[in-house]
Amino acid sequence: MLVDIQAKVLRNTQLSKDYNVIALAAPEIAKISKPGQFVMIRPESGTDPLLRRPFSVFEVLRRNNSIEGLSLLNKRAGITTELLHEASVGSVFSCLGPLGQPFNTISPPAEAWFVAGGVGLAPFVTMVEALNKQGVQTTLFYGARTSQELFYLDWFSERGVKLILSTEDGSSGSHGRVTEPLEQALDSATNLNIKVYACGPEPMLAAVAKLADQFERPCEVSVERVMGCGMGGCYSCVIPVRDKLGNKHYVRSCLNGPVFSGDEIVWD
Repeated sequence: MLVDIQAKVLRNTQLSKDYNVIALAAPEIAKISKPGQFVMIRPESGTDPLLRRPFSVFEVLRRNNSIEGLSLLNKRAGITTELLHEASVGSVFSCLGPLGQPFNTISPPAEAWFVAGGVGLAPFVTMVEALNKQGVQTTLFYGARTSQELFYLDWFSERGVKLILSTEDGSSGSHGRVTEPLEQALDSATNLNIKVYACGPEPMLAAVAKLADQFERPCEVSVERVMGCGMGGCYSCVIPVRDKLGNKHYVRSCLNGPVFSGDEIVWD
């Protein structure tokens, strides 16, 4: 079921000069969204940008035991993200969703290891909420350029998520890429029942998928592809995958994804 509404901005929380969390009054979409799904967003007025842009559902927002909307984790990098970063309370955005295939959740005694790079953190808030209800132990490997781009650490800690941080400049956690502590942890893990989930830049996803395969752990990745419509009509988000016979072909990530098995995608 898809919902297309004009959603008012409830709050705009500035996290840094480039990052923010924008809360939208879209309860109809939030109520039926699953972890890993996304919405397509554009300003209600004007023609620039002409097309909507995809954003993972970050939070399902609740007030007085009822759902009031959803939030998006945003980094300004273009026209739409700039408008979202500077949006004022009461402004309106067209919001279509929920779209795409969600993550597949697990149950104990399996553990969930999340790997997030930058705004790839977005789908893991709702994922933590879903897995906490199942009693699943969770770990977040979270990488960014600098410590000032690591967000919501207290939120995850308060919900029992083990945090393993990495920064490219060494200002917080380990110095380097987030895949380095992931490899070390997989190599030393005593629990063989671990599922890896990843979201972030595609080179990171490829590295995570390779590590998961090397250590024989199941893996799901959420790809960040440019999407023109989010509904399969424009073919702008195609991605190469292998079928069960190993043959390469292309699918639309807005329909078949954005969540894929890590070993399904042809990375090179």
